[in-house]
Amino acid sequence: MAIRDTPGPRERLLQAAQSLTYSHGMGVGVDALLKTANVARRSLYEHFGGKDGLLTEVLKRTTEADEARYVETMDAAGTEPRERLLAVFDALGDVVTAPGFRGCRYLAADMTLSDPDHPGHAVTRAYRERVCGLLERELRRLGHPRPALGADQLLMLIDGAMAAGATRTGTDPAAAARELAAVVIDAKAT
Repeated sequence: MAIRDTPGPRERLLQAAQSLTYSHGMGVGVDALLKTANVARRSLYEHFGGKDGLLTEVLKRTTEADEARYVETMDAAGTEPRERLLAVFDALGDVVTAPGFRGCRYLAADMTLSDPDHPGHAVTRAYRERVCGLLERELRRLGHPRPALGADQLLMLIDGAMAAGATRTGTDPAAAARELAAVVIDAKAT
């Protein structure tokens, strides 16, 4: 029995789409995806039903990995909720300054996928809800007076830092977001 050293067509399509949609956006052409993956058009339709299905699977795959990174980042910061939340913004500084950073894949997808019923929107929406839930849980542990609103505010700061990191080179949006996050985190009941 031969052991396959290279990924099959499905995995090659996912890898190609993950890379190309990040570097070139969700509007990347089918021909470019097929050429990069070195697969026939038939493979795209057999495995994903078309480009929309492939894009949706890429978003699912990346949201799982990115959500796990949030958890890992917070867990590495210890058990104190405030430190766990601020660690997200510290890690964000590394993300937006990494070579090849092109912004938030999910913001880009939501801006590019013009059909409001595209299944990719459901994936990005669910991802944001899960991340918001992680943030809200820490704010609740901290005794924050409005944890749901605070989590929304923190997520907005994350989205803003990612957008600014891609569009405003030479700035430090993560540091600015971290400072504002501390204000949100430290809010007292009024």
